[in-house]
Amino acid sequence: MTKAELVSKIASKAELTKAESAKALDATLEAIKEALKKGDKVTLVGFGSFYVSKRKSRKGRNPRTGQEIKIPATKVPKFTAGKSLKEAVK
Repeated sequence: MTKAELVSKIASKAELTKAESAKALDATLEAIKEALKKGDKVTLVGFGSFYVSKRKSRKGRNPRTGQEIKIPATKVPKFTAGKSLKEAVK
């Protein structure tokens, strides 16, 4: 499903215009991004949780040369599905 298809689905289910639905979706995604930037966890009960995980630095190899390189530590966003989402997908 693309973002445009999701906006259309939201518009029909919530009886909103597509423009209003697009604004609502964009605002929701922006709020989640801002919370994750701060390091907060976003939990949508029944749907799932968004959180930031820290990856340690590690050694890797350049596939072209075989030379060992150091991969720096980084933060990555993650999502864990909630119970009712898992049940719905089964």
